[in-house]
Amino acid sequence: MKAIIGKKVGMSQIFDENGHVIPVTVIEAGPCVVVQKKTSEKEGYAAVQLGFEDVPERKLTKPEMGHLNKAGVSPKKHLREFNLENAAELNIGDLVKADTFKVGDFVDVTGTSKGHGYQGVIKRHGAHRLKETHGSGPVHRHAGSMGSSTDPSRIFKGKIGAGHMGVDQVTVQNLSVVKVDPELNMLVVCGAVPGPKGGLVTIKSTVKVHKVKQAGADISKNPQKASGRNPQKASARNK
Repeated sequence: MKAIIGKKVGMSQIFDENGHVIPVTVIEAGPCVVVQKKTSEKEGYAAVQLGFEDVPERKLTKPEMGHLNKAGVSPKKHLREFNLENAAELNIGDLVKADTFKVGDFVDVTGTSKGHGYQGVIKRHGAHRLKETHGSGPVHRHAGSMGSSTDPSRIFKGKIGAGHMGVDQVTVQNLSVVKVDPELNMLVVCGAVPGPKGGLVTIKSTVKVHKVKQAGADISKNPQKASGRNPQKASARNK
C-alpha cells in the first residue's frame, strides 16, 4: 500500500485528449517525513509514522517536541501512521513525495466533512416536510411523531432526528489519479474529496480490487438469457 498526507486545495476541471471535461480535486500532497519506524520485532507489525506541514515549536507540547527531537525532525503539525508496502525500506528522516503515486492509480481519500452546525431532519436526513396549508400549522419542518407509546415507552435506536451535522470522517473510494507534479507537490484526482479548502486529507491506495475483464465475460451460459441463446451476437456486441 502507498500513502501520503495532504491538504485539499480546491476543485477544478481539465480536458482529456478527446475533449471531455473531467471534474478534479487538486491536493497538496506532501512532502511528508518519516518520524517513526515500527518493526515486527519491537511493535509486532511493520509501519511508519509520517509528519506533514511545518509548525512553530511554541504550538507543540513538550512530549510532542520530544518525540520529534528524538527523530531529528523539525516540528510537524500532523502525524499519521501507515502500513506501507515499503515500510521496511524507509528510514527515519526519509521524504515521501507526491510522486509515490503515478497517473492511473486508484486511491481512497479520507477527510473531515464540512460542519453544518445543528440542523433539522430535513437538511440532515432528507426527511419530507408537511404542506403549509390546510391545518399543518407551524410544524411543517418538524420531525413529527416518533411512534412511541406505552409499549415500548421509548424511541428505538437509529431514529432520525435533529442534531449536529457534519465534521465526520468520510472516505471516498476508488478515485483515479489524473495528474502528478512532484515539483509543486500536487496530486490531481478525478472526483470530489470530503472537507473544505485547506482541510487535511490522507491519500491511500484503494482497497477495491480491479479485475481485468476477459473476452466473453458478458456471455451467459443460461439459455433463458439472450446472450446464452446466441453467444455470437453477444460477442460481436462487446467488440
